[in-house]
Amino acid sequence: MSSNLDRHSYDAATGVLVDSVVTGRAAIAALQAQEAEALAGAAKLASLRVAGEPSAVARAREMEMRSLVAEFATAVRVSERSMQRQVNEAETLVGGFPRTLAAWREGTIASGHVEVIVDAGFHIDDQDARRAYEVAVLARAERETPGRLRPVARIVADRLHPRSIDERHAGARLARAVVINDLPDGMAELIATLPAVLARGIHDRLSEQARAVKAARSRDDEPDAATGDPAEPLRASAMPPGEHDPEPVHDRSMDELRADILCDLLLTASPTIDDPATALGAIRATVQVTVPVLTLAGRSGAAATLAGSGPIDPETARVLAGGATGWDRVMTHPVTSAVLAVDRYRPSEDLRRTLRVRDEHCRFPGCRMPAHRCDLDHSHDAALGGATCEANLAHLCRRHHTLKHATRWTVRQLAGGVLEWTSPGSRHYTDAPEPVVRFMPSGDPRPF
Repeated sequence: MSSNLDRHSYDAATGVLVDSVVTGRAAIAALQAQEAEALAGAAKLASLRVAGEPSAVARAREMEMRSLVAEFATAVRVSERSMQRQVNEAETLVGGFPRTLAAWREGTIASGHVEVIVDAGFHIDDQDARRAYEVAVLARAERETPGRLRPVARIVADRLHPRSIDERHAGARLARAVVINDLPDGMAELIATLPAVLARGIHDRLSEQARAVKAARSRDDEPDAATGDPAEPLRASAMPPGEHDPEPVHDRSMDELRADILCDLLLTASPTIDDPATALGAIRATVQVTVPVLTLAGRSGAAATLAGSGPIDPETARVLAGGATGWDRVMTHPVTSAVLAVDRYRPSEDLRRTLRVRDEHCRFPGCRMPAHRCDLDHSHDAALGGATCEANLAHLCRRHHTLKHATRWTVRQLAGGVLEWTSPGSRHYTDAPEPVVRFMPSGDPRPF
């Protein structure tokens, strides 16, 4: 009995603390919105200060704004560059995104959501289109993390943008570059600005190779069956062995391994840690791209979608489709565009493909681990009679799969693949599949 009472007391105390954090975050959001309004108001005053001057108006306005920024920066002890950025962002928000500002003031969204909404919708010049964009994205922002909101916001903005994705991508490709920024302590940043498909593919391949290195390192740690001695340590760097040889692989994080392998690939043209055991050179990137059939056939300019990122231009999508070993056909609801089924003319693992397309990532609220790196979990345990079917399966990353089974978090699957999670403190959180919002009907549904 005492154990049950202790658990109830724990849950009650946790509930009080969660309520306190939620209330505090809402209050912080309201204050941040108030600050943004104050900064934008100050910038407007600076403009009004010189509005009537007939000569050198632009110069006068610039100097007045510099003075204003310096005053604010000094008062709150931040750099003038940082304060100038905050003033610019406040002007953009207050002047162009009133509904987002109101939601921020009410505490229903946080600063991260505001940044995502403004960043994705900034280039929508038409006021009616931007209003429609705000309404659509705010509905999702109130129940999603900024990370999950970003690709949704980009897709909604793309649907409403006056210029086609082809035109914008052609212009954006001209900005591709590799730049280097020096950092302290003998370090530097090598920054590559690339088309999204290539960047995602590079990161995915580096991640797969880093995992292979860690797996090989684990095997090397096991004593040799014949001698009982540890195996020769595996290296993951293009640097020659010696006093500057980096730390062993098992001591490195995934980020460190990705960086080391990137150096190997760029400096030696292939990973120097390639061997029959790891076969890193054979690892290729995995990306998921959804292409409307008319776009694939060249009869439409509708954007394709790169899972986890957002719209990509049709030409890139057609090139990727042309090199694919097989295509998944995705059937969607004529009104909501929710994914109903996925098949191939040569069926193979139909259910897994259906769920990968539906889920895209781990289905725990806020998690964005790609589906191809997640486990397929029975929402209702198979050992307790749960069926192995689409309505009872969802992708969970290993962390949240373990959380579901090892703690008092529970989940049940509702219609349309919606998951309803219940925390130990009896709070309910829903997670809907991304494609329900992602594919927006462009007109009245067909009568068939």
